[in-house]
Amino acid sequence: MNEAQTFTLTAPRFAKGQFQLIAGLGGRFNQDTSGNIPELWERFIRDMGGIANQEGEETYGVCCNPDGQGGFEYIAGVAISKLDDLPERFRWVELQPQEYAIFEHRGALASLSQTFQAIWQQWLPASGYSAADAPEFERYSADFNPGTGTGVLEIWLPIKKPR
Repeated sequence: MNEAQTFTLTAPRFAKGQFQLIAGLGGRFNQDTSGNIPELWERFIRDMGGIANQEGEETYGVCCNPDGQGGFEYIAGVAISKLDDLPERFRWVELQPQEYAIFEHRGALASLSQTFQAIWQQWLPASGYSAADAPEFERYSADFNPGTGTGVLEIWLPIKKPR
C-alpha cells in the first residue's frame, strides 16, 4: 500500500476570514521549485521579532498571484497592522474577507504536500464547493515548531459556496 492510500484528511471547519495584511519574504515558485520554500522560511525567521507593526505571533505562508501555468507567489510572513516601515525587501498581500474551508495538518512538515493533495484532489471535487480566486494560506500557531511538527498548522482554502 502506498502513502497516498493510508493518508487520512481531517474534516474541515468553515469560517469567514477577516481582512488581514500579511508581510514577509516572498518569491515565485512552481511544482519543480516549491522544494525551495523552506529556505525562504529560514531567511524570514531571522527577521522574526523585529517586524514593524506586527500583530500576533502566528506566521503565515500565503500562496497568491498564480500565473495560470502552475507558478505562484509564496510569502512567508506575519500579520501587520499597516504597511509603514516595512523593509524594502518585504512583499505583502491583502487577505480580503472570504469564506474558507480550514484543514488542520497533523504531523511533520515533510507530509504537508500529502495534505494539500488530499484537499485539492479528494475533498474539493467531492465537496460541492469550488476554489475561490483568492489567496490560499497556511497559518502556523505561535508555538508551532517546524522541527517537531508540534503546534497547530492550518490550511485555509478560499471557497465559493455551492449553488
